[in-house]
Amino acid sequence: MEGNKEIKETVKNKGEEAIDFVAIGKALSKNWMLYAIIVPIFTIIGIIYAKGLVNIYESQVMLAPELNSGGGGGSLSSLASRFGLGGRATNKDADAIVPDLYPDLINSVDFKTKLFDVKVHRKNNQMEMTYYDYLLKYQKTPWWTHIFGKQRTDTIKTEPVNPFMLTKKQTNIAEVINKNVVCDVDDKTSVITITVTDQDPLIAACMADSVKARLQKFITDYRTAKARRDLSYNQKLYNEAKRKYIAVREQYIAYSDANQDIILESVRSKLEDLENDMQLKYNTYTALEQGVEQAQAKVQEVTPAFTTLQSATVPVDKKAPQRSKIIIAFIFVGLIISTIVSLFKENQIKPLLGMK
Repeated sequence: MEGNKEIKETVKNKGEEAIDFVAIGKALSKNWMLYAIIVPIFTIIGIIYAKGLVNIYESQVMLAPELNSGGGGGSLSSLASRFGLGGRATNKDADAIVPDLYPDLINSVDFKTKLFDVKVHRKNNQMEMTYYDYLLKYQKTPWWTHIFGKQRTDTIKTEPVNPFMLTKKQTNIAEVINKNVVCDVDDKTSVITITVTDQDPLIAACMADSVKARLQKFITDYRTAKARRDLSYNQKLYNEAKRKYIAVREQYIAYSDANQDIILESVRSKLEDLENDMQLKYNTYTALEQGVEQAQAKVQEVTPAFTTLQSATVPVDKKAPQRSKIIIAFIFVGLIISTIVSLFKENQIKPLLGMK
């Protein structure tokens, strides 16, 4: 008997705790005017907000780098050390760190400040300017920023750029570039994707192409740094050896011409010495000439190769904002608020939450 009583009490409690969907439905239908007022208000707010947002366009470049170059490991190590990435290098295969370095290089202050001087112009305006001036003076903002934010002036003086000590404005522009220019590397294929977003579709494409070109040059300069130094040194030795050879050859010719009819032993000895000296300098000259050719071949060998899988193109459609989704989100919020207010007015909030 006591067991049956406990079961009945449990069923009774569960019945009391059950959600009364009929009461909730009546509460919502009774307050339909709230939906008729709140939802349209939020819809209008969503439309105004979505219309106020600035269009953003995206352009992408995809590259496949050469990974198995024979030299340049020292240059890569110095590059990694410069950007605080030395721990990622391996002695076994220094080139394996190259793709991983690309995003870090693009995010570095040195690289971003080099983008300041890229010449750009907007799609509907042929006036050419630097990318720095464009970001500083010609960025559109939502209308409400003009009400609640600071007004931007277009008469800002461009200051010289010192990567070691950037000004506040230059730091802000570098942060904007950091957001606009993104580099990703696929872990499996090592394919590099450079994505540039901007308010102007033409500038997005131009900057994607410029970033690609500057990244290639940046990496190539570091990869070939040692080989180019060796080439320069060999070229210097070669030029000096050539100069000395030409000088002793002219000296030999002049002395020989001046002493054609003289058969003195001293003259013959002097001619023999000059000839031997000329031959030695000629041997050195030809050997260094081969060294220059080898150094040139080495530079070519360590120069990285990039295959462009996808070139930059001017986007036709905007990337963001997705205004329809924004408006739907505002409508959904309006529905939620209307429902909560309706349930609260009809004392259905606590039962819905399981509260007494």
